[in-house]
Amino acid sequence: MKLHISFSIALIVLVLDLASKYWVESTLEFGQSIPLTSFFNLVLTYNPGAAFSFLSEESGWQRWFLSGIAGSAALLLIYLLNKYKQEQLFCTSLSLILGGALGNLYDRVTLGHVVDFLDFYIGHYHWPAFNIADSAIFIGAALMIYESFRHKEDPQGSVKKVK
Repeated sequence: MKLHISFSIALIVLVLDLASKYWVESTLEFGQSIPLTSFFNLVLTYNPGAAFSFLSEESGWQRWFLSGIAGSAALLLIYLLNKYKQEQLFCTSLSLILGGALGNLYDRVTLGHVVDFLDFYIGHYHWPAFNIADSAIFIGAALMIYESFRHKEDPQGSVKKVK
């Protein structure tokens, strides 16, 4: 996959993520919830930690720690996009993850927390709120796992596609 296509995918994810967060923050008050279906709400919440609010109760050091991890991951992803540009599905997954990582990194650096607003639930059990960036990271990771099962190495070391 050509590098400009990979970066375009990442940029689309980044723009969609930032635009959706801007819209939600300009529409809802913190903590406000708007029920849209029997299993989905829009809700404005902030997460100063990582996934599932990991480290969210810390004193603030996690902002820069998690920003460093996201920045380092973004650099690694760019390196991998360049190195494996012939692997289309792998690069698509890396591009989705890169766009999501940059979206959450932007929030963390500029706001000190990540804006979350997608709230899915069953009965009284709510999945932790998330955003477009988190969704892109999840989809990218799922594609990467799928890609890992598509190829199988034979005993002579050549790669055969599994159908």
